[in-house]
Amino acid sequence: MSERVLLADDHAVFRQGLRALLEKRGLEVVGEAADGQAAVDLTTRLRPDVVVLDIVMPRLNGVEAAHHITRTCPGVGVILLTMHTEDHYVLDAIRDGVRGFVIKTQAAEDLFQAIREVRRGGIYVSPGISAAVVQALRAAAGPRQPLTHREREVLQLLVEGKGTKQIAGVLEISVKTAEFHRTRIMKKLDIHETAGLVRYAIRTGLIEP
Repeated sequence: MSERVLLADDHAVFRQGLRALLEKRGLEVVGEAADGQAAVDLTTRLRPDVVVLDIVMPRLNGVEAAHHITRTCPGVGVILLTMHTEDHYVLDAIRDGVRGFVIKTQAAEDLFQAIREVRRGGIYVSPGISAAVVQALRAAAGPRQPLTHREREVLQLLVEGKGTKQIAGVLEISVKTAEFHRTRIMKKLDIHETAGLVRYAIRTGLIEP
């Protein structure tokens, strides 16, 4: 039986290319998502063997989506696609149970191998990011990112231009709770204007410039 794969990337042409590649190798692509929240919802409903997540996506980035998936669907293997050879969220991703890291520009060569390795229970890392993963593993006892997963979700929506009421609606929380998270984010980062939050999000790889 071939592996069942879910693809999540906000670029339709890139998803279509990956789908064609995987189907040519005999894998079954059971669904596609254009943002992280849709990836979480589809994974819960379809229960694929492996989910391939781009790190930079709207609504919910790949790392935060992986956080939800590994907790709600522990039997699903998760692979992250990144454009960068060094990713700020590698450590949190490893702690969350992500088992594959593939450089997006090398996806055509690496993704098939990554899926097979993850399904065997192993870990696959593209050669270009091996050093970043090793460094993250060595630092595993060190401090985590200053923001919680929920705070990073709120931050992403903030820098995407959504207001407090919209954030509350997307995350299905109260407006008061959304405002609390917004205040906590600014206090933790010592950043008190939206432009500064945007610069932080770009610097840490949460969004693309």
